[in-house]
Amino acid sequence: MNVGVAHSEVNPNTRVMNSRGMWLTYALGVGLLHIVLLSIPFFSVPVAWTLTNVIHNLGMYVFLHAVKGTPFETPDQGKARLLTHWEQLDYGVQFTSSRKFFTISPIILNYL
Repeated sequence: MNVGVAHSEVNPNTRVMNSRGMWLTYALGVGLLHIVLLSIPFFSVPVAWTLTNVIHNLGMYVFLHAVKGTPFETPDQGKARLLTHWEQLDYGVQFTSSRKFFTISPIILNYL
């Protein structure tokens, strides 16, 4: 039962990373995490960068690759229940802008 649903997607998980401002919010979240880690007095800058990278990568692994299903009920008769968020992203189409962004962002974060 989808009462009060304001989208036309069968599975909103497929398009959430393409929504307006999501990439900026993602980058600001990583930057905020780094600033919070820098504010801890006994962390040096290299330790803060290392912890930013490790926390980011662990969080994204859990969010994109370990958790299966959707956080809401979908009318797709359970098709999304067995898929990870990465598999649901852009309906599984490879080489989309969202997938490229989430592939290259940890690489860039590693070199900072």
